[in-house]
Amino acid sequence: MKPAEIRAMDDERLNQQVADLLAEWRTLRFQEAVGQLTATARTRQIRKDIARIKTIQTEREIEAELATHSSGGNGER
Repeated sequence: MKPAEIRAMDDERLNQQVADLLAEWRTLRFQEAVGQLTATARTRQIRKDIARIKTIQTEREIEAELATHSSGGNGER
């Protein structure tokens, strides 16, 4: 998943995507423990996708916080 694709999603969709990826990751970890895992590269891909989504969510939170602070400044120090 590319960062541009993630940025195009709304917050609700991002939360759902993280939940889906975590569920898939959990399944793959179970398969690995049992010895049935064939797509070993997929676990790394999922972890990276989750990290990208979390990073973009954090960016959005910071932007929202900065927007609220800059709009309510009124020249106070």
